[in-house]
Amino acid sequence: MISTDLVIIGAGPVGLFAIFEAGLLKMRCHLVDYLPQIGGQLSEIYPKKPIYDIPGFPSVLAQELVDNLMKQAEPFKPSFTLGERIESLEKRDERDFILTTNMGTQIHAKVVVIAAGLGCFEPRKPEIAGLEKFENGKGVNYMILDPEKYRNQKMVIAGGGDSALDWAIFLADVCSELTLVHRSESFRGAPDSVNKVMRLAETGKIKLLLNTNILSVTGDDKLNSVELINAKTQEKNTIITDHLIPLFGLSPKLGPIENWGLNLDKNAIEVNTDDYSTNVSGIYAIGDINTYKNKLKLILCGFHEASLMSHSAYKYINPGIKYTMKYTTVQGVHEF
Repeated sequence: MISTDLVIIGAGPVGLFAIFEAGLLKMRCHLVDYLPQIGGQLSEIYPKKPIYDIPGFPSVLAQELVDNLMKQAEPFKPSFTLGERIESLEKRDERDFILTTNMGTQIHAKVVVIAAGLGCFEPRKPEIAGLEKFENGKGVNYMILDPEKYRNQKMVIAGGGDSALDWAIFLADVCSELTLVHRSESFRGAPDSVNKVMRLAETGKIKLLLNTNILSVTGDDKLNSVELINAKTQEKNTIITDHLIPLFGLSPKLGPIENWGLNLDKNAIEVNTDDYSTNVSGIYAIGDINTYKNKLKLILCGFHEASLMSHSAYKYINPGIKYTMKYTTVQGVHEF
């Protein structure tokens, strides 16, 4: 079991800055995110998008901001569980939470901080017969966490966006056989990536099937084959494969958080703006996931919320202990 002071649900920019603010108060943080990498929306959706309203940066690329936030947090040695979602939360006592992920990872924390942005990003699942039977390690995955898992394996990737193109390019030299299936003749991804995929198909490094949909998947205990249909000719054929990766984007949902007894307003968590605490003592919500009067969904507002939350969490973890705030220009930043 992982033990920490603060478990932060969400590894976007606000969650990352919370590591720094908590670290200044000598509190350790463990972050959990359903995405396979840190950065939240910034890294997953628009890593090269410029952001103009971060103080001190007239313009900063989204991924550059994530990288800088990680450098800022490094002295405090945060730990991470990525590619997993918190499924259940149990409050056993004050300063005593047990959280369990969909993969069975358990985390013991004194404070829970929900910094999940727009919620848990869940994959958009296509309507394919038999798909759910092969989820959870049986051949169907909606994101790629460890590319080496697929070395010398047969794989089918379905999709036409940047993610599908990028993974097809990367895994062309990893898989023994890779097929990219797309329902249209044109792609939504970057032109350079499209050109690379076309060259890989022309040279036989990958198989490219356009105007093609997946009808069903079959197998015994594990995925064995994918049945396809050409949308123009209606011709059907079957591909033998070890893995199917449907990459049709992600959609934000509140997910299991809905069941944790928190006061909600639509898909957001109501908080006290004194410290961004929720109606459940020991649970805080910062960033786009929370709501209050005059709420602004801006990264810089989330940074402010993370700062006030951290000081409140310190008092919650250390009742009766007085803390005298000192500026970082005075005390500096000391590693754990």
